Amino acid sequence: MSLFGRPSLVYGSAIALRAILLVYGAWQDAYSAVKYTDIDYLVFTDAARYVARGASPYARDTYRYTPLLAWMLLPTTWAVPGFFAFGKVLFALSDVLAGWLIAKSLMSAYGMRPALARKYACVWLLNPMVANISTRGSSEGLLCVLVVALVWAVLSRRITLAGVLLGLAVHIKIYPFIYGLSMLWWLDRPSQTQTRQRQPPKKGLLTETAALVTPARVHLTLTALATFSALNIAMYIHYGVPFIQHTYLHHLTRIDHRHNFSPYGTLLYLSAAGDAAGHFEALAFIPQLFLSVVAIPLVLARRSLPGAMMAQTFAFVTFNKVCTSQYFLWYLVFLPFYLPRSSLHSRLGVIVLAVWVGAQAAWLQQGYNLEFLGISTFVPGLFLAGLVFFAVNVWILGIVVDDLGSLPCS
Repeated sequence: MSLFGRPSLVYGSAIALRAILLVYGAWQDAYSAVKYTDIDYLVFTDAARYVARGASPYARDTYRYTPLLAWMLLPTTWAVPGFFAFGKVLFALSDVLAGWLIAKSLMSAYGMRPALARKYACVWLLNPMVANISTRGSSEGLLCVLVVALVWAVLSRRITLAGVLLGLAVHIKIYPFIYGLSMLWWLDRPSQTQTRQRQPPKKGLLTETAALVTPARVHLTLTALATFSALNIAMYIHYGVPFIQHTYLHHLTRIDHRHNFSPYGTLLYLSAAGDAAGHFEALAFIPQLFLSVVAIPLVLARRSLPGAMMAQTFAFVTFNKVCTSQYFLWYLVFLPFYLPRSSLHSRLGVIVLAVWVGAQAAWLQQGYNLEFLGISTFVPGLFLAGLVFFAVNVWILGIVVDDLGSLPCS
């Protein structure tokens, strides 16, 4: 029996990988000047300490998240040895749960054999980048498990659960709203038999529009809106305007010029320094939202829902004005759904991986010179590295869209 035929070995290996990194991270934090723990984790745990004292999590400067996250990390404030790492363990286990749900979805929705499903799930489960980011204290693992659960719920046609998960995911982090149109477009799609038998349209505009408003679509929409609204109202009652400002409005105008792979990074730096005129930050949303919210869902969602969601996320991250390593997890979690019918099984896959890693490494070299050695590499080094990384990602996005576009409409 192969490795993938033994679930205990697959998931045990995933847990062991993360446990090793957690132990190593504790050692590096204790003995190295370069810390393993992500700065965001310190922000999360500081906010949890404020909550434990009965204060607002937003009393901690730079806390830009839902209060739910600070509430979940309250055990990090307990005077129990080792409990400061509670959040890291929670995020790491969320990664493993996401991998289990990926395998479950591949088996239930696509009829994939269990061993093969776990093999593709290992693209996520045993991915060192994924394990590293979660064990450093990034909360993206929590969101990724929600997104995979959302995929499973929609593919299984558990509409109420899907609506609740979508509303919760958007409350925790804004970007999953982009999946709404894809899911609605995928639901109640005509079968191939119905498509072949369909007569030329003779109905009026109102009738055709009404045909798009189906019970399943209405159910999903109302459930998601109700969940999102209920959570926001509850948080607003508890924390007031700071909740709205820091959780949502801040992200519309944020200017992050550090650790930012985006080609906008240098412009954001100049803007923050007062050397760049205009409000180009708002214009950056136009191509990003057109591709990820409108174009890709309408073209690809009926061919492959998880594939369309991956393409949407890839476009959203690539064209975002702020792009960090944590954001890569947002689309990597969809890779196991995309790979089985992709062109990346060939030599092209090796080339794509090598070019993507190489472009990222080139940027990181420039970033290291800037942030650790104090060498000004903004122009031309960091700026050109950002443009190259952007071009590589656009190229990869083209491959993904081309692969998905060749699939038949389901």
